[in-house]
Amino acid sequence: MEQIVSIPTEQVVMAFVATCIEATASTLGVDYSVVFSKMQRLEMIEKYIYPNYETLHRESRENLIKDIIGYIEMREGRL
Repeated sequence: MEQIVSIPTEQVVMAFVATCIEATASTLGVDYSVVFSKMQRLEMIEKYIYPNYETLHRESRENLIKDIIGYIEMREGRL
């Protein structure tokens, strides 16, 4: 009999954050640490991705990355 494993919501959200960082870095052609540093500096994970997780995780990857890049550009200027 199969056992269903429940993953805590926080772990699911953190995996989503990691995916956002990696996909954005890949799209921009930079190392993930560059994107992560910008997100940290802008408090983007805490103030944008966490609060908007329910909406963001339903978007296509293409639109999600556009949103993330747009947010960074709006807050910081050109990448």
